[in-house]
Amino acid sequence: MSGHNKWSSIKHKKGKNDAQRGKIFTKIIREIQSSVRSGNSGDPESNARLRLAIAKAKDANMPADNIKKAIQKALGADGGVILEEVNYEGYGPGGVAIMVDCLTDNKNRTLPVIRNIIGKGGGNLGSLGSVSYLFKQNGQFIFAPGTDENKVMEIAIDAGAEDVNTNDDGSIEVYCEPNQFEGLREAFEKAAVKFENAEVTMTPATYVSLDPENSEKLQKMIDSLEEEDDVQNVYTNVESNDQ
Repeated sequence: MSGHNKWSSIKHKKGKNDAQRGKIFTKIIREIQSSVRSGNSGDPESNARLRLAIAKAKDANMPADNIKKAIQKALGADGGVILEEVNYEGYGPGGVAIMVDCLTDNKNRTLPVIRNIIGKGGGNLGSLGSVSYLFKQNGQFIFAPGTDENKVMEIAIDAGAEDVNTNDDGSIEVYCEPNQFEGLREAFEKAAVKFENAEVTMTPATYVSLDPENSEKLQKMIDSLEEEDDVQNVYTNVESNDQ
């Protein structure tokens, strides 16, 4: 994990989020509803996945009323649309590993869309497990340049973080085990140390570099994937900061 700067990636994503807030809200609502149904509970106190989805909604400045309505709809007697979790793995331009998490009501519709986007971008889908072994699930916090490094370090260590990395531009990354994520988040919030991004994500064990041409192709592929309503997350092991 050390040495890979995520700050520029966060800035890129935040810029897209500002321009596509409606689409971002739609994806988060789907995640909330899926969390309620998979956990058979609309109570975040007893549904850890729902707690994370609600935290993501709040980070995106989603109104509390929208969150409440999403939970209520998921708990409705008619059940609403049933969303299924599906994951796709493969390779992008330059041999970059790609993982795509989806929530869909029709796998037969989603699969060819994902295959087509990856294929047009110079990659190809692989079989289940073809690249997932290259990634590890963990909690991740990103702090903007200028954040008090000593304070972040102190809180992170006390709350059980695995790794703290300060980049050349002054941004800071903190990683933890998934089951430590909520405690670490609460610790930072209690200390009023503002993070720019906090999520449970998939982090590569090693990274690969791309030349400018393949880096541009990959970014276009990622943007196209994230445009799809069924796509929740896209992970790669590219070293490029333009991701």
